Amino acid sequence: MTLSEETLWLLEWVAAGLGVVNIALLIFRSQWNFAFAIGSVSLYVFIFFEKRLYAESGLQIFFILANVWGWTLWHRAARTEQESQVHVRWLDWPSRIVWIVCTAALSLNLGWLMHRYTNAAMPFADSAIAGASVAAQVLLGYRRIENWLIWIAVDVAAVLLYINRGLYPTAGLYGGMLVMSLIGLKEWVEAEIRDRIA
Repeated sequence: MTLSEETLWLLEWVAAGLGVVNIALLIFRSQWNFAFAIGSVSLYVFIFFEKRLYAESGLQIFFILANVWGWTLWHRAARTEQESQVHVRWLDWPSRIVWIVCTAALSLNLGWLMHRYTNAAMPFADSAIAGASVAAQVLLGYRRIENWLIWIAVDVAAVLLYINRGLYPTAGLYGGMLVMSLIGLKEWVEAEIRDRIA
């Protein structure tokens, strides 16, 4: 199925708008961020496939499932903590090293597969973003502050990739998400400090 450029453009703007709402809610640790995330990434499955960013397209399917899973975890945590905002914390150093090694391995192997077996436009850049995004999304589900550090790196790389592929609204979204990720990092660090000294 091939989407017209007009349809693709409209879907991209809707997906970007849903993504902005998702990040805004995420900054303030609201579990409702997941509903907007699911809507946004569902549209991006088609958008990225049409632009031959296959790893990114497949990643959106992972994001749909990961957002359902994350929403479940956050809902349980909010109910257990009896608060509207969930608590967050840092990983320990051994866990960080494991996450870095696993993310690099996933990204390189996916890049090799995309390069070898598909006509992907930018297989290694696409796969690096996809691998780091998987790590960030899982860490987000576990409410670990490091997710923001990874999202910051992903946002920078994604802006460059999407400009290269002519996805300007999406590049703009990721530029905005970069700013919001910086704010999210600050908010979560401050929330962790408040929780620790409370």
